[in-house]
Amino acid sequence: MSNTSSTKGFVPLLPQDPSPSLIVDAQAQVLSANPAAQSLRPANTAQYTELLPVNTPALIKSALNQNRAIEQVESRMGSIILLWCFIPDADTQQVLIRGRDATTDILTQEEATRSSRLYRLITENTTDLISRHAPDGRFIDATPASWRLLGYWPEELRGQLLEDIFTEHQTDALFADTRQKLRDDGYATMTLEITHKNGGRRWLEIASRAIRETYTGAVVEVISVSRDITARIESEEQNRLLADELAHTARLATLGELASSIAHEMNQPLASIVNFASASQRFLKNREQHPEQLSKVDDGLQKIIHHANRASEVIKRLRAFLRKGKKSMGPVALNTVISDVSRLCQWEADKHGVKILRQLADENPVVTADPILLEQVLINLIRNGIEANVEACGKPAEARSSRILVSTRVNAHNETLIVVTDEGHGLDDEGIRQMFQPFYTSKPKGLGLGLSMSRSIIEGFGGFLDAVPAQTGGLSLICRFPNTQTTNPTHKPESFDA
Repeated sequence: MSNTSSTKGFVPLLPQDPSPSLIVDAQAQVLSANPAAQSLRPANTAQYTELLPVNTPALIKSALNQNRAIEQVESRMGSIILLWCFIPDADTQQVLIRGRDATTDILTQEEATRSSRLYRLITENTTDLISRHAPDGRFIDATPASWRLLGYWPEELRGQLLEDIFTEHQTDALFADTRQKLRDDGYATMTLEITHKNGGRRWLEIASRAIRETYTGAVVEVISVSRDITARIESEEQNRLLADELAHTARLATLGELASSIAHEMNQPLASIVNFASASQRFLKNREQHPEQLSKVDDGLQKIIHHANRASEVIKRLRAFLRKGKKSMGPVALNTVISDVSRLCQWEADKHGVKILRQLADENPVVTADPILLEQVLINLIRNGIEANVEACGKPAEARSSRILVSTRVNAHNETLIVVTDEGHGLDDEGIRQMFQPFYTSKPKGLGLGLSMSRSIIEGFGGFLDAVPAQTGGLSLICRFPNTQTTNPTHKPESFDA
């Protein structure tokens, strides 16, 4: 193409026109070009080939043959993007080529196209359901994940109320509470169990955010993301069942270790029953010669009943401790539980020359817990204390008597504490940190599960189990419970002897 300065037909190009413009003939020869076009022309060349679209000759021919303008023809020169319009003049067989810099517009459009493509790729393939809702909960739109999570295609959901899709009885109150949170805070989450269209049960975790009107602040739309957490819920339930099994197994193991103590506790009332029965039998045989001894028979029978009831209570306590079932949470009076546990552990303590002392709060603290699991924790802590005392003593039981102190109190933060303090060798900070780790133990035959399981049980009650060095040189194991309530005054500090 070459540039000439004269043209016929078109008005001469204006030198102040910011849009690059050229007039060419039917053979694509440049007859005239304005300064804007000349400034875009590559340096040291009189050609406009690189400036115009690559198919310019064909476009010129088509515009003249069809006698119509051809618009929005793109050309790129480096980082500049131009859109050209070819305007024909049939009388002179010339064409006005007028362009504009569309770099910003086209790059913005391309970025929007990429973003739209990425958005569609994400929304159409995500496993989470993304949905739009009107303020009253009606579905405006939803992603294809609705088929997997709910059993409905997006087309079926549009216009439907949440209450029409989620028909469980508890959802009405839950949705009302969520709408209130969206109005107040602009964000809300909820977890609910739903019925899939195929009849299956699923758990969904739904996070919603409110879109507000700019000036009034009114909620005009809600965006929700729903995630299927059924597998997680089932896993948590399975873990809970396994934890219950492990706790039950631990109770069986604890009972086996306490077998001799239990046998002693059972043997005492049984031996007393045999002795009183034998004496009563002798008194009955001599009733004719010594009628006054019949009163002793009545006394013996009463004592037999007393010791039989005592044995029955031991059996009932052991059966309750060993029972297998779901966690039964409720208010537990700590002083009563500690008294029962101390009695269960006392025979083993006596065997090793260890005295169990109780220092219980005047106001009987009450916590929310499972009494059987709490007993299991306290038995673990007291037996650990007994073993620590025996290890520290290093002498026969009769040579020295050591002590374990079990105390309850409510601190200044209204927390209820159970503290079990021994007179063992104690541990440093690293030892205290490791003692609650699963399978860590310093005992040759230990499994390292007792303290780890005890901490998990206490945390399940909303509390915490920790250890600190004691003034006795041993350790104080502390069960800490929040939200204390109290009942009637009961025990004073005392020493327990069976």
